[in-house]
Amino acid sequence: MEVGEVYRVSGPLVVAEGLKARMYDVCRVGEERLMGEVVGLVGNRVLIQVYEDTSGIKPGDKVENTGMPLSVELGPGLLKSIYDGVQRPLPALKEASGDFIGRGIDAPALDRKKQWEFNPVVKKGDKVSGGDILGTVQETELIEHKILVPPNVEGVITEIYEGKFTVEETVAVLDNGVELKLYHKWPVRQPRPYREKLPPQIPLITGQRILDTLFPVAKGGTAAIPGPFGSGKTVTQHQLAKWSDTHVVVYIGCGERGNEMTEVLEEFPELEDPRTGKPLMERTVLIANTSNMPVAAREASVYTGITIAEYFRDMGYDVGLMADSTSRWAEAMREISGRLEEMPGEEGYPAYLASRLAEFYERAGRVRTLNGNIGSVTIIGAVSPPGGDFSEPVTQNTLRIVKVFWALDAKLAARRHFPAINWLQSYSLYADTLAEWFNKNVAEDWSELRRWAMEVLQEEANLQEIVQLVGSDALPESQRILLEVARLIREVYLQQYAYHPVDTYCDLKKQYDLLKAIKQVADMFYKALEAGKLVEEIINVPGKDEFARAKFEENYKEALEAAMKKMKEALGV
Repeated sequence: MEVGEVYRVSGPLVVAEGLKARMYDVCRVGEERLMGEVVGLVGNRVLIQVYEDTSGIKPGDKVENTGMPLSVELGPGLLKSIYDGVQRPLPALKEASGDFIGRGIDAPALDRKKQWEFNPVVKKGDKVSGGDILGTVQETELIEHKILVPPNVEGVITEIYEGKFTVEETVAVLDNGVELKLYHKWPVRQPRPYREKLPPQIPLITGQRILDTLFPVAKGGTAAIPGPFGSGKTVTQHQLAKWSDTHVVVYIGCGERGNEMTEVLEEFPELEDPRTGKPLMERTVLIANTSNMPVAAREASVYTGITIAEYFRDMGYDVGLMADSTSRWAEAMREISGRLEEMPGEEGYPAYLASRLAEFYERAGRVRTLNGNIGSVTIIGAVSPPGGDFSEPVTQNTLRIVKVFWALDAKLAARRHFPAINWLQSYSLYADTLAEWFNKNVAEDWSELRRWAMEVLQEEANLQEIVQLVGSDALPESQRILLEVARLIREVYLQQYAYHPVDTYCDLKKQYDLLKAIKQVADMFYKALEAGKLVEEIINVPGKDEFARAKFEENYKEALEAAMKKMKEALGV
């Protein structure tokens, strides 16, 4: 092992001398062997970013190079785990050092004592190569863990065993002498290989009406949720983690406040998976790197999360990766870049901000894996622009990369309209590609209904300027009806209460029924106007309030029909 010594310390950055190293090698610094990663080589000096607090480290302290890049352990035991940014299990660290994590404490990412029941699916004499499935382990009740051959390994199986094993015990031997275990390591900055990338033609169903109907995201797609403080980014991320139709959720709390992460850690184990009734945690991996944890580890946490997500994708699962928030990740990059004395770019961010963000989001995708299965990683990143200013560099660079933009609006949040996604600023570049799927699998007129709702909302926005100047009474009668229809779309359809037992999740059939009913009510209103009814009578028609409340009912169809019948009778159409 290469050994050098500390030359200079600047916050999380340690400069070492007399050390042979390559970029991204993991080093151990000082007596406490703090973990760090090589981020630069200048002459005969090595720049190391340390993932822990460096106070007390001084020139002359010993630095060891492990010669290995920062890697994660991939195998049974990942699900239900809570890790820090460099994949140290937080419960194990708490046991070792109490409520505050001591420096230099390390613990293996996967439990070394637990035994797993391994069932092989290959036999002696079979030729295997990277990505092939050796066998299975029932990791949780919801997820069967497929044991994969590491991507860079191939050979013919000479021995294969069945039974109970710990992750470190050998389960197969190849003719070239390579021993395969239940887990393997993979460098976090290197994307895992796959056979081919597939077009994004299947939607990720989220159960959130505004997302599924107006701004859908495809499986293997990328989406960003930018929004100012208090506009509901984290709640939206929680909703997506709970309800989206993915098999596995990887949730990265990247630089968020401790209390927000505590909410996730307390809430997720108690949540029920809507499809199976089992705890949601059984298909979740949590990575917690809160704002009071070391900055450098925050930068690594995003890579740790995406590598774990790619691993489950390689088994043929659909994975949802929630990164909350990429702004804090960019701030960590900015701080480290400042320590490295690099030339700052816009607003002090490093010049490579755009390429790092692109590198991260490009690891999303729906792919045919090395073993021929189809899996996907969908990345949904929250962005926290200071003061809600969408023109700042992180938001702008993210927008160039992602295909779906869910813009959160502080004004909507102040009016208690949640999710506070602004329907005029948001967009989805997948909408046209996914239209065929929705028309085929939900209803033939899905796209038409969506277009109608968008047109009504756009028209309402155009009329609002006149309304603010002269009041709605000055508008022609048909336009006053349009404003009322738009209000129904906003309040009945787009507003969704995350904490209501029924309204928190809305399946596609219910979404279609609700929107179709609003369109029928709109047609009824225009018919009544033609028949000579007064606008006031139409707008205040009995049954409208029951219609608005129908979405909260278990048997919503009956409630909708009863309310519409009442309106029809009152208007005489």
